[in-house]
Amino acid sequence: MRSLAPSSIAPPFANYSHGIELPPGQRIVRTSGQLGMTADGAIPDGAKAQATLCFGNIEAILAEAGMGRADVFHLSAYVTDRAHMAGYMAARDTFLNGITPPPSSTLVIVSGFTRPEFVVEVEVWAAKD
Repeated sequence: MRSLAPSSIAPPFANYSHGIELPPGQRIVRTSGQLGMTADGAIPDGAKAQATLCFGNIEAILAEAGMGRADVFHLSAYVTDRAHMAGYMAARDTFLNGITPPPSSTLVIVSGFTRPEFVVEVEVWAAKD
């Protein structure tokens, strides 16, 4: 993967790349949006706890495809309020710790999810030979 960071545009606001170029011939996995819920259906309070579960779910999905965190080239996240951004970003930064180049990223504030207790949802794209 190659990070795309033209000098003619402002640098990213956080730990992400403006664009990522994949080499030819890589397998691609795209996850569905993951919600912060445990396997037994428990939903913790707070964006950081929920995002941590989202990223754990994503790691399990990627592992099933023989991939891991370092194979993520794009991340999309949705939070229900600006107040949840800090908790989400803390979990995201833990998930991305040591990954170079960082993936491209999108973060959107939405009005809600299927159940009101959910405050964050995360999906990724990953690629590997």
